[in-house]
Order: sequence, then structure tokens, then C-alpha cells
Amino acid sequence: MSAKTRTKAKSNAARSVPRKDADSPSYWLPWAWAGVLLLFALIAYSHAIGCGFIWDDDYYVEANETLHSIDGLRRIWFEPGAVPQYYPLVHTTFWVEYHLWGLHPAGYHLVNVLLHATGAVLLWRLLARLGLPGAWLAAAIFAVHPVEVESVAWITERKNVLSAVFALAAILAYLQFSPPETVNDGATQPLTAPRWRAYFLAFVLFVAALLSKTVAVSVPAVLLVILWWKRGKISWRDLTLLGPFFVIGIALALVTVTMEKNTVGAVGAAWDLSFVGRCLIAGHALWFYAGKLLWPVGLNFFYPRWDINTHDLWQYVYPAAALAVLLGLWLARGRVGRGPLAAVLIFAGVLVPALGFFNVYPFRYSFVADHFQYHASMALIALMAAIATIGWRRLGDSSRWLGALTAAAVLIVSGVLTWQRTFVYDDQLTLFTDVVARDPKSWIGHNNLGTLYLQKDVPQGIAHLSIALQLQPTYTETHIAFAAALAEIGECQRAIELLEQALAVPDVPQSRRALACNSLAWILATCRDERHRDPQRAVAMAEEAVHLAPDVGALQGTLGAALYRAGDLAKATEALEKSVKANGGYSADRFFLAMINEKLGNHEEALRFYREGVMWRQQHEPQSAEALRIEAEAAKAIRPTP
Repeated sequence: MSAKTRTKAKSNAARSVPRKDADSPSYWLPWAWAGVLLLFALIAYSHAIGCGFIWDDDYYVEANETLHSIDGLRRIWFEPGAVPQYYPLVHTTFWVEYHLWGLHPAGYHLVNVLLHATGAVLLWRLLARLGLPGAWLAAAIFAVHPVEVESVAWITERKNVLSAVFALAAILAYLQFSPPETVNDGATQPLTAPRWRAYFLAFVLFVAALLSKTVAVSVPAVLLVILWWKRGKISWRDLTLLGPFFVIGIALALVTVTMEKNTVGAVGAAWDLSFVGRCLIAGHALWFYAGKLLWPVGLNFFYPRWDINTHDLWQYVYPAAALAVLLGLWLARGRVGRGPLAAVLIFAGVLVPALGFFNVYPFRYSFVADHFQYHASMALIALMAAIATIGWRRLGDSSRWLGALTAAAVLIVSGVLTWQRTFVYDDQLTLFTDVVARDPKSWIGHNNLGTLYLQKDVPQGIAHLSIALQLQPTYTETHIAFAAALAEIGECQRAIELLEQALAVPDVPQSRRALACNSLAWILATCRDERHRDPQRAVAMAEEAVHLAPDVGALQGTLGAALYRAGDLAKATEALEKSVKANGGYSADRFFLAMINEKLGNHEEALRFYREGVMWRQQHEPQSAEALRIEAEAAKAIRPTP
């Protein structure tokens, strides 16, 4: 048959296939199933939409100054370090939302839920495209699985839900370019312009996923595993086409690793682990995550940090068992197919950045977290759904109702557990109370609870901080919070000693040492018990803090307060104005500027700064006893009229 005849035959065949139109049930059926996935997610996360801001949400949204202006948007994209991590697409979504609904958390939560639901729909389409049995069931389980709550109900984890949407879309686009069913794709078929467009679309979507969270670096590796699963081999052509994906992925991953170390502070004794120790963590983590997917009970925001002992032979069971599973699936691929091995490889591979081989700051508290496996969980959920579906089919038509009822039961139970879990994310107090209830030895839970209670119940706050220090005596932030509480109740000497202990801890990250120096300077400059004030030493400590973290504008405010106490009004004014200009400052900055201007005889200017300080305190620090104390001092100095 000639090429012209073949082309004509294909054209006739195409015309003979009935087209799906808007009146055809088969046209609307996929949309209906997608709508059900969306409905499942909205019901399961209905309470989450009404939750508030929690841990780290202040850095990402509440106190994120880059969200307030066009220049802030520029800084998000072109100034690494302006935001906690270089995920500019995430912060751009926050920037847009801030200008739409300000600091109302419901909008941010709703977007997270909708992104998660979109990810579930894309997962379904991907699994269906690959011909996986139980594709829709897998997507539905993913949509309502309790393990995913941490990523969906936590605004900060917009990183996960947004990057997942882009990553799944990138994989779908790439499979449009390079269909996995074609073994020698491209050898006999020319790459047409539409297919090249699919390739470039996949690349753009992949970059967008990376700019949301660099865990998406695994996308090209996932594609290689999919191609191997379907074709039985990986060609040099596949590697060449995915080469640019690997290059840009590794480059942005290195940026994240560098920022995690230098900006976030993932350095020090807590991260000094041997290679063997990291392998033990990885082996344990793999089984931990798989276990939580199979049996999602005992979920916690902070899991206990494992004690890694390279001399304990039992700890080697985890990595040995993981390797045994991989070897067993490889040997059994002739009987069970390559699919199970592909799913396990994707699950483990996507988890690699969070398995302990790279330092991330949360390892200070725990080696595992539910949000670490958000992307990876899709592979194992898909495998479990496929196994269940194949099993039901083999039992015959009589078991279909049993399979449907079992699947419905799994989805209902998962949805209820997810809905219940979202209540934990109401606010920070609820979240950390739950952490401590589940793990009374959680030092970070007690630390965060103590810090929260200091705003309304100082004795209870001090009690939690005391427990935190007993459990973890080297955590700088606990020393700082505890010292602030002691200074507030007049125990300045104990506060000073506590901060000196914090500064004596070896291998403290530079950013944390700067905070400790700043806190000590503040107490030495502003302590209510004037006997413990030491303005000259306060200036020295504040200058060290600024030297250690010159980009943190708030430290200039403490330096200004110390210089005011030392009598250097000119330099104090300069430092305080820098603090106000850099990040809006605090009410105390304005109160000190008011007192400086009063001493210089600028009564009207002093009144202006005083009134600005009062307004700032009422809006941003209404419960701060410290701010009220500085306000009272300023009022006494300038005697404003009512």
C-alpha cells in the first residue's frame, strides 16, 4: 500500500469514528467525574477554609512586606533572600491574594483546597492516560487522604499544592509529546510542530513547578521511570530530550540547598550526620511514610525525632528491608509486570530530597513530616488502588458490588478522618496543644506553646518554655522567648544569664546568634529594672547583631534604642529610621523617635511619632505588654495632651 493510500485510509477511518459532541453522554462523563473529585475535596476540607494562620504563615503572608507593593513583587522574583525560600510563583500567588482580600485567611485556604482538588483531577487524567486500573479511585483517595491535610490546611504549604499541579500538568504534556506506548518514538514518525509545542509546554510547566517548590526536580526522573514501565527500556533519545529538564532542575535545586543552609539556617550539630546515619534515616523514613499511607492514625504536626545510632543493628533492618522490596519487585517483574516496581521507584525517588541526604531545617525537630510525602504519596496510592481494582476484577462480576462498597467505605472513612484532622489547624494554640498532647516530650511543641501563652498567660508560658529548655537546652529561640518573659516580669538578671548561655552554645547558626545578641541588647537597654541596664554593652551587642545579620532591618530598631540609652541621639535616630524604612518597624521604634525629638526640642515632631506609635501598636501589637511599657515611657517624656 502506498503512502498516499495509507493516508487516505487513515482519513476515512478518522471520519468513521463518531465524534463526541456536547449532547453525547460520553462527552460530559469525564467532566462529571472531575466534578465529583472537586466535591469530595471541598467537603473533606470544608472546615479548613475557615481556619486561621498558623506556624510560618507570618513569614509567608502576615508579616511578609513584599506582598504590599509592586516593588515587593520585584523583590520576590529578583532578590533571593527577600522571602524565606526562592519560590517566586508561590509568593506571587500570595501577592495577588493580598491585594484581593488582604489578611483574611479564608481566601488563602480556599485557594489551597482548590489547587489540591485540581491536582487530584490531573492525577486521575494522568493515571487514566497510562491505562492504570483504578485511576479515578486513586485520585479520589488522594483527594481525601488524611496524610495530605498538612499540605492543604497549612497556608505556607501552598508550595506543595501549587507545584503538584504544575508537575502533573508537565508530565501530561510530555506524554503528549512522547507517547509512552511507542517503543521507538520518533524513529519512524516525524516530530511535528504540534508535538514540539507539547514538549516546550512541558518544559515551561516543569519550570513553573520548580519555581513553586524544587521537590519537582524529580519530574524528569519520574518520566524516565514511566517510559521504562511502558516500553521496557530507556533510549539515549529519551535521555537527550529530558537533558534540559535535568539541568534546570538541578540548578534550581542547588539554589534551594544553598538558601536552606545560608538563609534558613540548616547548619550545626543537629545536621551533622554521617553518610551511614543518613542511610538509616532514609530507610526508616520510607517505611514510616508507607505506613502512614496505609494506616493514617497518630498523625502529628511534629513527629518525635529518631535517635540515630549506627551501632544499633536493628536500625539497619529498615534500609535492608527497603532494598529487599526493590530487589524482589525487580526479580518478579516477569510475573507481576514492571508497574509495581515503577510505582515504588517513583515513591522512593520523589522522596529523596526529604530522606535525610540533604539538610532541611525541619530536621532539627523531626526527620519526617506529612507534607514531605505529598508528591510521593500519589505513586503508592495509585499502586494500592490498582492492586485492589485488579483483585476485584479477577473475582468476577459478582464481586463488583463488593468492590464498589469497599471503595466507598475507604473514601468515606478517609474523608471523615481528613475533616476531623482539619480542626487541628484552627489556630496556633490548637495546633501546638495537639502536638504536645500526642507527644509530651515534643520540645518544639512546648516552645511554641510557651511563646503563644506569653501573650496572655505569662506563668503558663514560662512553664512550657521551662519544659522546652529541659528537653532541648541548645535551642536559641527558646532562650530568647524565655528571656523576654523573665524580663517582662522583672527578672532581668535571670534573662541576661539565659541569653548568655544561648550565646555560649557552639555551632549556633549566624542568623540565630544575631537574634540572641539582639535580644540581649534589648534587655540591657530597656529592662524595667534600671539596675540591670547597661547601655554601653547594649550598644555593643546590638552592633554585633547588625553585623551578623545586616539585612534584617528590625535589628536596627534595637540598636537605635541602645544608642538612645547611651545618649547618642544622632546615631540613634539614624538606626531607628532605618528600621522603620526597612520593614515598617515596630511601635517602640516610633516611641523612641518621639522621645529623641522631645529631647531635641521638636515637640510637634515628637507628638507625631508618638501618635504613629500608638496607632501602630493598636493595629499590630495590641497585646504586647512590652510595647505598652515603652509607650507609657514615651507618654511620660513628652506629656501629650488628650
